[in-house]
Amino acid sequence: MKAPAAWLRELVDVPVDTPTLARDMHMTGFEVASVEDDVIDFEITANRPDCLSLIGLSREIATRYDTSWTQPAGKDLGAADPGRLDPLRVTIEDPARCRRYCAAIVDVTIGPSPKWLADRLHAAGIRSINNIVDVTNYVLLEEGHPLHAFDLARLAGSHLRVRLARAGEKLKTLDGQTRTLDAEMLVIADETHAQALAGVMGGGDSEVSAATKTVVLESAWFLPTSVRRTSKKLGLSTEASYRFERGADVAAASGALARACALIEQIGAGTARPGWIDATTNIPAPQLVHLALSRVTQVLGADVPVAEIRRILTGLGFVIAERDPGTWIVSVPSWRGDVARDVDLIEEVARHFGYDRLPTTFPPLTTVPAPPSVRLEQDRAVRRLVSAAGFNECVTFSFIADKAAREFASDADLVPIANPLSETFAVLRPSLLPGLVDSVSHNRRHGQRDVRLFELGTRFVAPTGERRALGLAWMGALDADEWSAKPRPVTFFDLKGVVESLGRWLGLSLTARPAARPFLAPGRTAEIVAASETGARIFGVVGQLLPALAVARDIPAQDEVYVAELDLHDVAELVTILEIQRTHPLPRFPSIVRDLAILVADTLPAADVRGTIRAVAPSTLVRVAEFDRYQGPGIPDGKVSLAYRLTFQAAERTLTDREADDAMEAIVAELAKVRGAVRR
Repeated sequence: MKAPAAWLRELVDVPVDTPTLARDMHMTGFEVASVEDDVIDFEITANRPDCLSLIGLSREIATRYDTSWTQPAGKDLGAADPGRLDPLRVTIEDPARCRRYCAAIVDVTIGPSPKWLADRLHAAGIRSINNIVDVTNYVLLEEGHPLHAFDLARLAGSHLRVRLARAGEKLKTLDGQTRTLDAEMLVIADETHAQALAGVMGGGDSEVSAATKTVVLESAWFLPTSVRRTSKKLGLSTEASYRFERGADVAAASGALARACALIEQIGAGTARPGWIDATTNIPAPQLVHLALSRVTQVLGADVPVAEIRRILTGLGFVIAERDPGTWIVSVPSWRGDVARDVDLIEEVARHFGYDRLPTTFPPLTTVPAPPSVRLEQDRAVRRLVSAAGFNECVTFSFIADKAAREFASDADLVPIANPLSETFAVLRPSLLPGLVDSVSHNRRHGQRDVRLFELGTRFVAPTGERRALGLAWMGALDADEWSAKPRPVTFFDLKGVVESLGRWLGLSLTARPAARPFLAPGRTAEIVAASETGARIFGVVGQLLPALAVARDIPAQDEVYVAELDLHDVAELVTILEIQRTHPLPRFPSIVRDLAILVADTLPAADVRGTIRAVAPSTLVRVAEFDRYQGPGIPDGKVSLAYRLTFQAAERTLTDREADDAMEAIVAELAKVRGAVRR
């Protein structure tokens, strides 16, 4: 809203220069975009349509400086008729979308506007057209209420009807465009066809021209949602629609009409005929808000004098009635649709009392805070643990391309977006992996060969809805470069180990089993199952990204990318440890370690071997770990050599070698029987 300072000073006694005025208004809560050539450009928020006018700004300025402001005079139009002023008739056919329609008839002589009026419009960013149109724009800026002028001679039947458009109806607007309307658009029509888009723009067929002798001035109120829908549907935004969309003042329609008639006569552009039309329906009564004065101190934390509260509220147009010495009943003016509660009134007091005068204090706690949700605790623990493993968090879009989504999920899983911004954001992500892999690619293209990323977020799957998940992506070396050793590339087992460590910290018992996914490499994919005392769930999947998918994202073919996606939604009820695990005392008695090397089929999962060992081993077996895997010379085709380190230990005594040897014999016998293993 561009406000010429000279125009403001005509309405209100401003005791400071223009830059100081702009600064003080900023302190009152108004954003100032610029101050140029004695014109202040205010950024008015959507909840303050009353300040899209010089009158509204003057009211704020007068309250800020405790001075007076002047309401511009309007013409006394005489008695109002609800629907007729010969020869004009007005009919509201859709009262829900049009609560009030005011009209006056003015005999005019079309010509240029006086220089002072044209200069003010120019300073406010509006070009001069002719004296009648300029007056409607002048009142728009001054009063904040849009008006429109029709050429009475060009209205069929001298009748204005506020109705819905007919589907497919055509209207040539003032910008020269012929527009096709639909049945949800409100129009101002005559007896035969639409003459204007209600609240948006007038029509060319009834446009004021040099030949116009008599005009009908319209000043109405239209439903904000109706104007907004029409404006968006047609891609047509105007000064009028901008104000109506935010909520015009229904009570201001008559005052704006009277002011326009007075201005027309003042500049010698015409004479208003006696009388006017005021067609009204369902005008709401003023809203009443109860304000306890003690509440002002409680909310603001400052003792604002009662006289100052009264001065601020009455200056802004609120009417105060005292129910008792400590409670007011405040009547909200029609132009303040944003005020509905006592805290809204207190905000008005705070703005003009001065935010800088309010002390900085923390509110006292009167109740015990609610415990954080389990999901937040789980997220916090997971984020901390994965970060400790060396992964960096990234955040990717929840909207992804349809093609990318189909590479990581089935068609039945996809949730398409009804009105996507572009093809790049066509569906909700069914997996976190597309965004993570794209982030890995971005890092690789920018020279980063070693990348560890994770994302903790929500994925969207059609049958099951929103699901909390953790995505991991790892590419490059396991450790940082050293001068004394060549870095080892990350493998499937490294990422699987991270997932298993995460499971241990969360109190989950995890097992891996061979699996297949269309986006992961065959033979390098495992499904992770989480078990606890309360049950078991599929925790997620770990594997190598299919090389073709990596290459398609500009990741070199020689760079192996390992990914994992873990479903935190299903295992939430299984999680028992969210903080640091309990510590245990060091064992008092020594352990016995035995190494075992066996030949088994190269298709046999290591987890099955471990399961067989634990099934037959005594309770003193406290740890089983693979430390070598070998295929090559000396090993038959189809076989693999696996080496295990078994640790035996008792908590209450020292084990004997005989006990360990007996356990090893039983384990070897069971492996030979169940797995066909041969000891090396």
